[in-house]
Amino acid sequence: MSKLHIIDHPLILHKLSIIRDKNTGVKEFRELVSEVASLMCYEATRDLETEEVEVETPVATAKVRQLAGKKLAIVPVLRAGLGMVDGMLQLIPSAKVGHIGLYRDPETLEPVEYYCKMPNDIASRNVIIVDPMLATGGSASAAISFIKSRYGCKNIKLMNLIAAPEGVERVQADHPDVDIYTAALDERLNDHGYIVPGLGDAGDRIFGTK
Repeated sequence: MSKLHIIDHPLILHKLSIIRDKNTGVKEFRELVSEVASLMCYEATRDLETEEVEVETPVATAKVRQLAGKKLAIVPVLRAGLGMVDGMLQLIPSAKVGHIGLYRDPETLEPVEYYCKMPNDIASRNVIIVDPMLATGGSASAAISFIKSRYGCKNIKLMNLIAAPEGVERVQADHPDVDIYTAALDERLNDHGYIVPGLGDAGDRIFGTK
């Protein structure tokens, strides 16, 4: 079974409290989402492999550790996931970025892919799928399924600012190999599929379209 990692660092909790506030403006909201994503990325990449190399310091030769093995890819789920990318790239500027766009069919209520563009070598990379909200889990599960089936990706993590228990259960049931990283596990979903207490519509608040 995949693991749920709740990243409750004090800095993240503080910034998330401001993000939740309905009175937080677009500029501050966008900046804080990026900052929290950066802090979460620090924890989500804790298990990256390293190897020993030698470098020449101004004083002597030193044996140090550098990243080894597979490289990273960040895949935001459009559109809200875009708000998390820049903060992560500040930590891992060599990461490649893919994009996947999904919408919910009004009749079947199932996610439908409308856009997808991935790095050519994504199958050989460690992939982090990002979306601020994990609500029902339908879109996240579909995104994971899509890049598994089309591109053959095997090393995938999911990163969300806020998750609902329903979404966590859905992803864990559909993809027991994918670990979930979130800054908060909220109470539940309401009748409209919004996370309670949540933060509202993340995409609208990031891009000022509410």
